[in-house]
Amino acid sequence: MEMSTLNSKKLGEILVAKRFITFDQLMKAIEIQKKTGEKLGEILRREGFVKENELFQALAEQLGTLYIDHDNYVVDSNAVTRLPEKFCRQNHCVVVNEEANFIVLAMVNPVDIVTIDRARMMTKKDVHPAIAPPDVIEGIINTYYGGGSSVSEILKEAEEEEGMIYLDEAEELRIDQLKEMGEEAPIIRVVNMIILQAIRAGASDIHIEPHENRVRIRYRIDGILQDSTSTSIKIHPALISRIKILCRMNIAERRLPQDGRFQVTVENRTIDFRVSSLPTIFGEKIVMRILDKSSLLLNLERLGFESDDLKRFYRMIERPYGMVLLTGPTGSGKTTTLYSALNHVSSPDLNIITIEDPVEYILENINQIQVKPKIDFTFANSLRAIMRQDPDIIMVGEIRDRETAEIAIHAALTGHLVFSTLHTNTAPGAVTRLQEMGVASFLISSAIIGVVAQRLARKVCEFCKYPVELEGDAALDLTDGKKDHVVVYQGKGCSRCTSGYKGRVAIHSIFNLSDQLREMILNHATERELTETARKEGMRTLRENAAIKVLTGIISPEEMYRVTANI
Repeated sequence: MEMSTLNSKKLGEILVAKRFITFDQLMKAIEIQKKTGEKLGEILRREGFVKENELFQALAEQLGTLYIDHDNYVVDSNAVTRLPEKFCRQNHCVVVNEEANFIVLAMVNPVDIVTIDRARMMTKKDVHPAIAPPDVIEGIINTYYGGGSSVSEILKEAEEEEGMIYLDEAEELRIDQLKEMGEEAPIIRVVNMIILQAIRAGASDIHIEPHENRVRIRYRIDGILQDSTSTSIKIHPALISRIKILCRMNIAERRLPQDGRFQVTVENRTIDFRVSSLPTIFGEKIVMRILDKSSLLLNLERLGFESDDLKRFYRMIERPYGMVLLTGPTGSGKTTTLYSALNHVSSPDLNIITIEDPVEYILENINQIQVKPKIDFTFANSLRAIMRQDPDIIMVGEIRDRETAEIAIHAALTGHLVFSTLHTNTAPGAVTRLQEMGVASFLISSAIIGVVAQRLARKVCEFCKYPVELEGDAALDLTDGKKDHVVVYQGKGCSRCTSGYKGRVAIHSIFNLSDQLREMILNHATERELTETARKEGMRTLRENAAIKVLTGIISPEEMYRVTANI
């Protein structure tokens, strides 16, 4: 093992010298250490005195070894897979660089001689150990071992596997054959790897699409569908059968759409999948919605609200009664914002009931109902039943018709706080949509507290963002004519993001009903008139909110124009 000479400084001294902790914090930790005998670093981290990455930087200095982090080290993608993934995960290590005679091995414990010796034997090269926090090592493993090639290789193996049952052009498979196909080891591995890669990539949906000669597999990442890989159409029946077995669909029914669910545990996280099958001319198309509760943000402060908009939203949802609406297209994060609002107002002395189609995430201390249109248990019917359940707060997943709208508004007017969603482009557009449904203007004016329009925009990747200067019309458009020169940010594309974007942020427009706006609604004002008055009262449009996020470097100008193009 090649290791620099151990630094004579103690860990506590290094942490204080780097100003990661204060001297008083060090003294407190030493007092605890005298009583418990624990390692000093563990005590400092548990007490919240030091962050994990700071502790590892100090350990690197003490050990005289290299510190590896996403920000300070460029990983050699060709070197990472020099060691088996299983070995890396079990021993909390990963190769980050390779030279002619040695490898650089990032490790949680760089003095683990057994792991270093095994890595030397497997690579037949000297090992230069470096230190990295566990989440950095896991992130590198997930990024490089979870690449598209892994799925491609397993698919290739499945295509070449002897004894696999394939579908001939004129052949109709029996139920027992379909079941056998879905339970064969190669197909189980293929489906597992497709799911694993999608979760590691942060995908929200998996699409399995049959075409004439190939099956295309795509992931929706940050709202954009991206190709992952493709395989022979011969594999398609086995793929579909395996997924149907997982979610207890009827494997023999291939002519009608079906819905199902299943749950898996991946990397200590329990993840739900909602599955939909749809017959196409080349076979069944499958879409799997990934419902990862661990990634669900239930903190309104982290959803992208500007500080003044957040205060407005808090005032809306903290009212004792009335209706708060969220508007936007499918996939704009409305449900997440509603769940976050419910989480904010939830308390032991309130009876909160939701009606959803379907229930996507299970929330603690909240009564959730799933509508079942096949047995006439609709939004309207379930809402009527809820009104006899003594509710304080009601969430209606979506207002789709006049009947549901009128019952929800009646609930809002009789002392209940009602949250719901509508499909409109703008916040003031919710008023005209309800009027088009046939709801009386005086009911709308009296019941609605406010409306929030929402979209999701991809954030510029923090790891590869770079500044770009805009001048002239482009700058004037962003600043509402105030500046002709601004600096914005774009992403180059790196191993962490591939596209220059990583994660998403919500863009909001908050339409808070004032007395003047209520009067205008009673007088059947148009959407444009309502918008003009609301803007004078301080409402930002979605475009204006997006521009703020461009100027603060959160999203790119291109993303702003993409998301707000039709508004």
